[in-house]
Amino acid sequence: MFLKYFRTFSAKRVLKKSSINVNSTVSNHPIQTVGVLIDETVFNDKQALIQNLIAKGIKPENISVLAYKAKYKKKENITYPHYSKKDITWLGTIEKKEVKDFKSCVFDLLISYYDEKKTPLQIVTYKSKADFKVGFVSSDKRLNHFMIDTEIQNYNVFVDELFKYLRILNKL
Repeated sequence: MFLKYFRTFSAKRVLKKSSINVNSTVSNHPIQTVGVLIDETVFNDKQALIQNLIAKGIKPENISVLAYKAKYKKKENITYPHYSKKDITWLGTIEKKEVKDFKSCVFDLLISYYDEKKTPLQIVTYKSKADFKVGFVSSDKRLNHFMIDTEIQNYNVFVDELFKYLRILNKL
């Protein structure tokens, strides 16, 4: 128990020491590929969120999803890329293959769909090579280029507001 706490504390410290400011340069090309980082501990309607993105014009093959949950059950059948708190090392890195692939992929848009400051989610958002990062106002403001003020359960409002502002920014 103590070691798990210390590992999380150590990861937070490493994240805090790294200058965690988002890169201010944003490309002007339109959004085609989208990465979605979801906190399944709080939000369970992953498929509805993805269907809403598809309805707005994003092709299903251009959407990549990575889910985080604090703890997965042993008998839980998981068919999508995911990670948990136990996948974080003492140095604040995540060595799981799915997470490494997600972080290294250059997305046109990264949707950080979590509203609480959780170190495992912040690490992936920070290390992501996405051109444009979007998240919630209640999460860390230094990680995202654009933030939307809504509840996490209101995914329809989130997606509508996101696409409204993407049109204004000429990103679609």
